[in-house]
Amino acid sequence: MSRTRARVSAPDQACVAAVDLARAAAEELARPGEPGEHLGYEGEGDRIVTHYFACLDRAYRGWRWAVTVTRASRAKKVTVSEAVLLPGSGALLAPEWLPWSERLRPGDLGVGDLLPTAEDDDRLAPGFTETDDDTDRQMVFEYGLGRARVLSAIGRDRAARRWHAGEHGPHTPIAHAAPAQCSTCGFYWLLAGELRLSFGVCANEYAPDDGKVVAADHGCGAHSEAAVLPAPVEQAIPILDDLGYDLMEEETGSVDASASEELGHS
Repeated sequence: MSRTRARVSAPDQACVAAVDLARAAAEELARPGEPGEHLGYEGEGDRIVTHYFACLDRAYRGWRWAVTVTRASRAKKVTVSEAVLLPGSGALLAPEWLPWSERLRPGDLGVGDLLPTAEDDDRLAPGFTETDDDTDRQMVFEYGLGRARVLSAIGRDRAARRWHAGEHGPHTPIAHAAPAQCSTCGFYWLLAGELRLSFGVCANEYAPDDGKVVAADHGCGAHSEAAVLPAPVEQAIPILDDLGYDLMEEETGSVDASASEELGHS
């Protein structure tokens, strides 16, 4: 049994010599002077050769111009088949393309925008799958009558981790400086379901988190039981007038000191 060897034909010499033709084709696509030195050639098949030229455009460093030339069978004239700009080693490339649904970030959705969810979104589950004690009464409404899908366990856990690690969680400067946690605040409104164990809604209009979901161990200075300390009373400094003085008239006594009446003293 003999192995079949693929015969590799030598590059066509007429196409190899068509360097000037290939350079002219690259200059038609690029700005003048951008195609640089000839980097070599590569045989693509019978009478097909690709010439490579350095790209001198500063915006495309590491790229190279690739111009493919060819000629017909028994023809002497070489023609240009294709000219493109290809990345080389170390070329700056665009990031891998992602669908728009994966490029969205929180806050990107604007007025009038629609964000449809996929049928297999793991954050959602059919409405009839809720079986825990807290939602048994809600099942009666949702089974065929209410929401087609509800929050799944995966979606609930993701939301809990995101909320707890966010700016309304316990790891923020305002929470560290708070007099107590939100769980002990009278303005803390518990959520329903399993999330009520860890989260609620702030209902204090003077709090920075009013109307937002906050963690039970979050906190702020608007706590309902925050103690108000009375302002200390400052002692008034006595005012002493060291420059002025008052004239005091000598009062006349009831006894005449000049009289010589004996008062019975020996």
